[in-house]
Amino acid sequence: MTKELSATQDQRRSQLLRGVLDLCLLALIGERPRYGYEFVEALTESGLDLVSEGSIYPLLARMERAGLVDSYRAPSAAGGAPRKYYRLTDAGAAELAAGRATWGTFTVAVSRTLAGRGDAQDNDTGDTGARHDTSDDQ
Repeated sequence: MTKELSATQDQRRSQLLRGVLDLCLLALIGERPRYGYEFVEALTESGLDLVSEGSIYPLLARMERAGLVDSYRAPSAAGGAPRKYYRLTDAGAAELAAGRATWGTFTVAVSRTLAGRGDAQDNDTGDTGARHDTSDDQ
């Protein structure tokens, strides 16, 4: 049963990450231009260890086609083949700013829900949550 729970948790984490991976990549590129494997390392360091290079490259290609990032080749510091680096465009920076705002609002709403703020409406005591002042939600 523990393995099943662990697999379910990994699946949930994977699903959550799939919805915001593009935003995570934009944030990492916003720090500095990066090449493929650097994304995997940075995501792993942040605790997002479910991401492989195989899932990053197609997303980077889509973001490049959408004009959010552009790429250039630069020599490898290790002396190998040139690496393809990605950097934000102006459109990518705007998308990152909008995505951060959306994420902030979304995470507040999810945190409130998971913390049980909405439970007062469902209990049998007759409390409908009327004491909640919605003016602080905006």
